[in-house]
Amino acid sequence: MPRLSVGSKAPDFSLPDGSGGTVSLKQLKGKTVILYFYPKDNTSGCTKEACDFRDNIPVISKKGGVVVGVSADSVSSHKKFADKFGLPFPLASDEKKELVKKYGVWKEKSMYGRKYMGIERTTFVIDGRGVITHIFPKVKVGGHVEELLGLLG
Repeated sequence: MPRLSVGSKAPDFSLPDGSGGTVSLKQLKGKTVILYFYPKDNTSGCTKEACDFRDNIPVISKKGGVVVGVSADSVSSHKKFADKFGLPFPLASDEKKELVKKYGVWKEKSMYGRKYMGIERTTFVIDGRGVITHIFPKVKVGGHVEELLGLLG
């Protein structure tokens, strides 16, 4: 799979989400999509990131943006996570890890000297034509949403 870069066509997807529906890039055509990949529901950094997006949804929406979160957690995990924190945007379930691989965010990670495969926290901004306009690898949660708001103009 070629490495995605700014200017690349964003790989399409259709995945189940925590609300019992599906979310696809095709259905979001014409909108600026903030597609953020995160490691795990209900962990401290992922919860803070999701809540930062939640708290800024009115501004993101007003600027024509939509947010979609993606992790390898199950649909039921996403539903519990979204319900617990009142998340008003879809959380797509990529249990087969097909999308995280297409977007190049399934990587070898290391914790306490132990190596394992997991999702590297990454955000892609995709314009209304499906073209990647920005990529934020190895996202640091603090200040990330504010940085994205600046891009939306």
